[in-house]
Amino acid sequence: MELGKPLKISDLIRELRQQLELSQEKFAAKLGVSLRTVNRWENESTVPSQMALKLIEEMLQKMGKPGKRLLNEYLPKAEQREDS
Repeated sequence: MELGKPLKISDLIRELRQQLELSQEKFAAKLGVSLRTVNRWENESTVPSQMALKLIEEMLQKMGKPGKRLLNEYLPKAEQREDS
C-alpha cells in the first residue's frame, strides 16, 4: 500500500476477499448479498450497508493477525471498539 493513498472501503473488500481466496460470488454468498452487490462495492458504485460492514468486520476479526491489520488500516474505529 502506498503512503498517503486514501483508504477506500472498496480496497478493503477486495483485499479481504483475495486473502480469503474467494471469488466475488463466494464472498457474496458468505455475506448473504448478490454477486452484483459485491461487484458494485469493489467498483465504488455503492458502499456496503451497516449490516454488511458489521459482517465484514466479523470476518476480519476471525482471520487473526492479517484481519487485525486490515481492521487497523481501514476501520480503526472498529478496532478501538473491540479493544474497549
